[in-house]
Amino acid sequence: MPGGDGTPGHMAKFIGAQLFGKTPKPTGSFAGQTVIITGSNTGLGFEAAKYAILLGCAKFIMAVRSVDKGEKAKAAIIQATGCDPKIIEIWTIDLTSYDSVKAFATRADRELERIDVLLENAAVASMEWNWVEDNERMVTVNVVSTFLLAFLMLPKLKATATKFNTKPRLTFVTSDTHFLVDFKEKDAQEGIFNRLNDKTKSLKNQSERYPTTKLMQVFLVREMAARLSSKESATVIINCTNPGLCHSELSRELDGIQIRVAKALLARSSEEGSRNLIAGAIGGLDTHGEYLDMGKVKTPATVVVGRGGAETQIRIYIELMEKLEKIAPGISGNL
Repeated sequence: MPGGDGTPGHMAKFIGAQLFGKTPKPTGSFAGQTVIITGSNTGLGFEAAKYAILLGCAKFIMAVRSVDKGEKAKAAIIQATGCDPKIIEIWTIDLTSYDSVKAFATRADRELERIDVLLENAAVASMEWNWVEDNERMVTVNVVSTFLLAFLMLPKLKATATKFNTKPRLTFVTSDTHFLVDFKEKDAQEGIFNRLNDKTKSLKNQSERYPTTKLMQVFLVREMAARLSSKESATVIINCTNPGLCHSELSRELDGIQIRVAKALLARSSEEGSRNLIAGAIGGLDTHGEYLDMGKVKTPATVVVGRGGAETQIRIYIELMEKLEKIAPGISGNL
């Protein structure tokens, strides 16, 4: 049985949501806006890109690792939406490289007049232990680089809010798997990141690594939003959204029989899952600092909102900022 809130009752609700839950197709508008989606050449990001364009965005930045794959995806999006090819630009970003993330943010500040939506969709899930930059790979990609990009882009998002009298969105794609871990690392005396990066202690729990990084995202979104502003006065709306189990490229490194059976029986299409991404990207002030599921604000895991959750949230945030300050000195002032 999974940890965290992974009781039989919770698992039954999950199965019911996968089989019968429906997120409405998005009906908002991105007219005149600039939208950036990471990992938008495939799966959820690709489907979300089509929605962003169909909802009228003026400029779409496809943030991807491979230009060649980006070009193929761009052609498919143009064919599907009938949009003007000029509104889509392909920019490279590699979340395994801090320099790549910083270069992307520098380019965005220099070349873009405005940023209305930064939808952080790119992530990695694996059963293998790999070391990238200064962390285990999933920690680097799903947490450190993801929030490095967010903090580097915040000044532009805030400037857009002021200049165009709008409410930009900073949306993170998280996962309902965050309900299924106990997060014992939160109490590690050596520090949460140090504990996660200890290979000898982590290998036996490697299957928990992806949901743990998604749980960390939920904590960090809540703390970022709280430190930025209240819901009533938010200049930038920060939230996170759960697409559910989908037929996407995320599980390409997970080839276990359990994953294949679960996807065969329960997975949503990437299009259905992407509706949740857009729900976050068009979310109102009520979504600031919140976790969304099926297009609505929901309560996250007990480890987040229960006893000790507030203290864990602050601890993760402080540890992350110490790491980010080493990568980009002064970045904490961007919030």
